Amino acid sequence: MRLGMTLVLIGLGLCASAAAEPSAGRRDQLRDMVAQDCGSCHGMTRKGGLGSPLLPEDLSRLSAEGVVETILEGRPGTPMPPWKSMLSRDDATWIAAYLMGETE
Repeated sequence: MRLGMTLVLIGLGLCASAAAEPSAGRRDQLRDMVAQDCGSCHGMTRKGGLGSPLLPEDLSRLSAEGVVETILEGRPGTPMPPWKSMLSRDDATWIAAYLMGETE
């Protein structure tokens, strides 16, 4: 009985840790944010500017979780600000997948 309950709890924990897909309306807002806010430093075409390029081929050397952490925590000592006050982890996870070409 105990082992079964442990497996159920582990399963629930795994489900809880998975990112929730933002609603269609929220995805539109996040795309606009990437275009406007991210684009102001990383270039409107995401080919770079003040910030580094944000194209899938440029981000391919990074882990998705690393991109999420950069979005949420920023990069100390650089102009990259933390966005955790405006974005949830689910939002940042979706943006990372969007930037890495894994979702539209």
